[in-house]
This record gives sequence, C-alpha cells and structure tokens, in this order.
Amino acid sequence: MVDVVRTSKRLSYVLRHHPGCIGIALDAAGWVDVDDLLAALAAHGLRLTRTQLDEVVASNDKQRFAFDESGTRIRASQGHSVAVDLGYETADPPAELFHGTVERFLPAILADGLRPGRRHAVHLSADVGTARTVGGRRGRPVVLRVDAARLAGDGAQFSRSANGVWLVDAVPPGYLAVVAT
Repeated sequence: MVDVVRTSKRLSYVLRHHPGCIGIALDAAGWVDVDDLLAALAAHGLRLTRTQLDEVVASNDKQRFAFDESGTRIRASQGHSVAVDLGYETADPPAELFHGTVERFLPAILADGLRPGRRHAVHLSADVGTARTVGGRRGRPVVLRVDAARLAGDGAQFSRSANGVWLVDAVPPGYLAVVAT
C-alpha cells in the first residue's frame, strides 16, 4: 500500500519546485510524461505503479495534481516555484476570497499585502474553512478576507486553477481584512 501523504509531498516537491532532482524536465506548461516520472522516481528510491500514482492523485485532499486529457502526462495544478505557464484563463472572482496564514506573518501582511514569494501567484480560497486549514499547517491560523470584487474592479487579473484555488499576482493591504484568528 502506498503512503498517500508522503508520496503526495514528494510529488509536490518534484512537480512544483525541483524536477531536476530526479532528472526530469517539465514542459513549458508544467507537464511531464507519466512513464518518465515513474521511471525517474523509481531510480531515486520511490517505486510507484501507475495504479498507485492514480490513487495518490485521486485521493489527494487538495487535488494538487492533474492528468492531461489523454492521461499520459501529469502536472501540479499550481504552486510552482519553477517557471511554467499553466495556461489558466482569466476569470471573474467571487466578491470575496480568503487567505490562510499564520499569526507571526500578520503584521508584515497588513503592512505590505500578500505577495507570491517564491511562487508564481498568491493563492486564495473560496471559503473560510479551507483558508483556516491552510493557515494552520505551520502554526496558529489567521484568516484574511480579500475584497476580490474591488481588487478585480481596480484591474487585478484572477484565474482559477484546476483544483479550484484562486490565483492573483498580489493583494495590496487595502484589500485585506482579518476575519478570524
């Protein structure tokens, strides 16, 4: 039986940040051939069958990975620190979105806004619960409300990833409010 959580973390590392660590390269849109990925993982100590990979992709609680229409290529849905163009179309966001963080980052966020850091975009959730879960991964969670309608009206472009995460380049502090700590 495959350890879904551990395998998902390894796939995230490889498909989002360091494909070269196992000797693969992502194409411009972040895709890699499934057979190439499985062979490279096996050569680096993680032997997975295609059935096990399918299980990890299907059972990942955040749906971080997606297969292409043919099922022969895989990529991470968002969160890359390597250069990729995921090709998500611009979309009108709901009136408000949410961002989960940890308490220690709150003063800097309220002063400077949300920035993507090493990633390509700021990640936002459509609901408070998801944002709280994300924020709680590394400490006491804080949930921020983003006035997405006003931000979009002021020219920011939003897109939505394959797993429903809303993406935007940045969120200035004037569009943020603390919802819950």
